[in-house]
Amino acid sequence: MEPVLVKRPTMTLVGFGFFGDPFKSSAGWTEENEIGRLWKRFSVFRDQQRIKNVLNDRVTYEVHIEHAETKQTGEYEVFVGVEVDSLEAVLVEMTVKLLPAVTYAVFTLQGPEINSDWSRRIAEWMAQSGYRRPYPYGFQRYDERFKGLEQIADSILDVCIPVERAP
Repeated sequence: MEPVLVKRPTMTLVGFGFFGDPFKSSAGWTEENEIGRLWKRFSVFRDQQRIKNVLNDRVTYEVHIEHAETKQTGEYEVFVGVEVDSLEAVLVEMTVKLLPAVTYAVFTLQGPEINSDWSRRIAEWMAQSGYRRPYPYGFQRYDERFKGLEQIADSILDVCIPVERAP
């Protein structure tokens, strides 16, 4: 699994977040765990067109952010949202994330790879690549290639990890 390196400017995302163990109630790709519930909440706002200034309606993001206690507790932050070009008209119920301008290692996953242990393979690549993570997050980028949970076998998604050359 070899990534493509892509430089991105600062990204402004608007959506919803959750902190804790998202798999406490149900593991894997399901709408029954905290990540699935987060997507449901976000989808209502998106479908009602309550999110303004969206750059691309067909692209959504799921950001996983590690905190100081993540290694000890297994809890981390999950954010789902869209990229916007302005923070005007952001509703008070929503959360904003500013992702820094950085180079990303973009891993494209297809079909069965999506349900695989891809995080382990990415960690192995990182250990051997000469790169390190300058920030404690990564995100999944969903576009028209992702067909939904019912059609994972026919889906494609990108996993993006911020990287910089290791000293």
